[in-house]
Amino acid sequence: QVDRYLHHLRLSDDILLDVMARFQAEMVKGLGRDTNPTATVKMLPSFVRSLPDGSEKGDFLAVDLGGSQFRAHQVKVFADGKQSSQLETKFYPTPKEVTQGNGAELFHYIAECLSDFMETKNLKHKKLPLGFTFSFPCKQTKLEEGVLLAWTKHFRVRGVQDTDVVSSLHKALQKYQASFDIDVDVLALVNDTVGTMMTCGYDDQRCEVGLIIGTGTNACYMEEMRHINLVEGDEGRMCINTEWGAFGDDGALDDLRTEFDRELDLGSLNPGKQLFEKMISSLYLGELVRLILLKMTKEGLLFNGKVSTALLTKGKIEMKHVSAMEKYKEGLSNTKEILTDLNLFPSEEDCVAVQHVCTIVSFRSANLCAAALAAILTRLRENKKLLRMRTTVGIDGGLYKTHPKYAKRLHKVVRRLVPTCDVRFLLSESGSGRGAAMVAAVARRLAAQRRRLDAALQPFLLPLGTLREVKDRMRAELEYGLKRETQAKATVKMLPTYVCGMPDGTEKGKFLALDLGGTNFRVLLVKIKSGRRRSVQMYNKIFAIPLEIMQGTGEELFDHIVQCIADFLEYMGIKGARLPLGFTFSFPCRQASIDKGTLVRWTKGFKATDCEGEDVVDMLREAIRRRNEFDLDIVAVVNDTVGTMMTCGYEDPNCEIGLIAGTGSNVCYMEDMKNIEIVEGNEGKMCINTEWGAFGDNGCIDHIRTKYDREVDEGSLNPGKQRYEKMTSGMYLGEIVRQILIDLTKQGLLFRGHISESLRKRGIFETKFLSQIESDRLALLQVRRILRQLGLDSTCDDSIVVKEVCGVVSSRAARLCGAGLAAVLEKKRENQGVERLQITVGVDGTLYKLHPHFSRVLQETVKELAPQCDVTFMLSEDGSGKGAALITAVAKRLHNVGQK
Repeated sequence: QVDRYLHHLRLSDDILLDVMARFQAEMVKGLGRDTNPTATVKMLPSFVRSLPDGSEKGDFLAVDLGGSQFRAHQVKVFADGKQSSQLETKFYPTPKEVTQGNGAELFHYIAECLSDFMETKNLKHKKLPLGFTFSFPCKQTKLEEGVLLAWTKHFRVRGVQDTDVVSSLHKALQKYQASFDIDVDVLALVNDTVGTMMTCGYDDQRCEVGLIIGTGTNACYMEEMRHINLVEGDEGRMCINTEWGAFGDDGALDDLRTEFDRELDLGSLNPGKQLFEKMISSLYLGELVRLILLKMTKEGLLFNGKVSTALLTKGKIEMKHVSAMEKYKEGLSNTKEILTDLNLFPSEEDCVAVQHVCTIVSFRSANLCAAALAAILTRLRENKKLLRMRTTVGIDGGLYKTHPKYAKRLHKVVRRLVPTCDVRFLLSESGSGRGAAMVAAVARRLAAQRRRLDAALQPFLLPLGTLREVKDRMRAELEYGLKRETQAKATVKMLPTYVCGMPDGTEKGKFLALDLGGTNFRVLLVKIKSGRRRSVQMYNKIFAIPLEIMQGTGEELFDHIVQCIADFLEYMGIKGARLPLGFTFSFPCRQASIDKGTLVRWTKGFKATDCEGEDVVDMLREAIRRRNEFDLDIVAVVNDTVGTMMTCGYEDPNCEIGLIAGTGSNVCYMEDMKNIEIVEGNEGKMCINTEWGAFGDNGCIDHIRTKYDREVDEGSLNPGKQRYEKMTSGMYLGEIVRQILIDLTKQGLLFRGHISESLRKRGIFETKFLSQIESDRLALLQVRRILRQLGLDSTCDDSIVVKEVCGVVSSRAARLCGAGLAAVLEKKRENQGVERLQITVGVDGTLYKLHPHFSRVLQETVKELAPQCDVTFMLSEDGSGKGAALITAVAKRLHNVGQK
């Protein structure tokens, strides 16, 4: 009979899944900047950005305002490896003149109680951080600030609404500071739900949800910053106080609300408000039972139809009565005793029916609470992109703690609604007190860590004045390299390339290009068409160079190269043709003409004997002669930077600078012959390969090198050499990051102070990981995944730090590169004698092309340091292949002009 009467209060799993979906939609609405004003679930940012990690320690104070008593707490947190804390509490009454008076009196009273507590605990003369639990809806803009939106419960203090309560507490404490010798620093304003999560989070680091089910109800959880449009920034997470009690205030739950819910709401202090809370919290469940029993009695279904005064009296049945009546193990005795006290004189059938009503009402509360909690858990799992998630929910509140069946019912329904979440429910102890102290402890830890992190990264943040200094020193080094008397000692060698012209569009024919610069070797056939339909077509084949060839004899290496050329010519069916050839040889060479290049030294793992000091073009010609199968016209030996400039120069005649920002770093540019003292002749221009990677090898930029740069240099294959390149090129940036991460881990700022075996391995942090980690589209979850691939078990906070480290290292590289390029641009402008220079820079290299921010930062730096130069940056396509062929074509054209 009761089941039929109350069938609307029974909610099937389908209905609960629907409630879950509705709540998820409200959460999204509450997080959006534009939709938040009309959202019922306000999703208030708490500015709690991190959970306890076990390293917190020290003495903290907490005060707790929100209940029938005011509480002051002293919390000692021990970093003893056991994550233990000690709590001492003193209770103070909250008289009506305080809770219904004015703001000044309220905060004076709080300061007075705190002063008394500190005296009792002998805490005066100590400066202590304080967490302030203020269990009323507040709008926060930072952790230590909160504007009261509205009083709730029995509080009606004048002059406080729409003001910052932390500021009011500060003022009250300042008056006490001088008179009573107390010194308190309010670090955090905390909601009791957040306090619950933080308390449990200290004991279980998986805890990222807080739930209150008592006289009120609420939930909070850790949300991804990128989803919180109400707060600036995308990095990390922040605890969101859902204030879910207002769910349904817009009518979203009207189809589930019964006549009894409506009657209860109309008789409340805030009709039409907090409708979800009125269906769940213990403050209202007793009253809901009373209204149901009253109607059933009036209809003759209970107590022989006799309505007692108790049934007509609002608030006469409380949650404690409902809990007691649901103790089935004690049979009907509790129910009979309670109903008799209410002058209802029940029969045994009445007792069974009332007990059943209580069960249905409290079960609906647990069901609805489970549906909303399941929505939060699903959101957490989806944020983490996990198929299955393990997590912990910290819980506090009288209904959950004292009701005989509530906790079990809630757990069971949650697990049924979200089978993909393995949930542990952890009961909070003193969540509002210990939790507030934990928030303050975490805030202090983060502030201390921030100071140490800033100190470590400060040397990478180069101010504009320092960059101007770098530009000026680079400019001086360029001049030293061009002058005959200083060239021998110059670090920037300014090597002549004997490339004396740019493409003019008349180049045509078939050309071969060879590209040797790493473990792979390419042979290309390039067809260049001139005229109105000018174009460049390329065909290429890649061949591996085995380690035994790289590190064998020079003769073996060049014989292998010629074998690859023979295979390619046969593959293309052009073995009989004597084609002009350009040889991209990306190792330092000293050139005496365009087709003569003496290898200065091997790099990139090559160690072939009898090559250094030899002309690589002659070695190639001899290998072709030894094979005696084909002949080639070797026209030019080319550096990849020059090839980049020529490739872009073919598209844009204004391109007179080539920049490589990839594994290595280098620049070339067209210099006036009259300025190149180491080459005869004053007419025209010649491309200069700066080899600027060695800038600073004479110590001129030592003042900006960090201890991490020195560690990278000392562990490299060429200590003391290529210092500028080691600060700007992709080959070394990952290693700089690794050195910083090791140092921060030693300081206890990362990876819980544990240096993993993988982090100890040189070269593990490749530059491609920097590009991936710094990508704006990459959530911290994916950053953690990348770090896990590297064997680094990181927390969310670790991921934020790693991303920041990568950012400062790559940003410094881009700015230093920009400062060097600005020096070249200013030289070009002065060469041309113009007020304003219009020029194009051809660029290649994976760092410039693939890193999400490098190109932008470099361009911004150039604009700042060379404001009189209007620079167009043009991406090169295959400078080492197409560029080599174009240089060969230009050299042939100029040679033919010379012959004529």
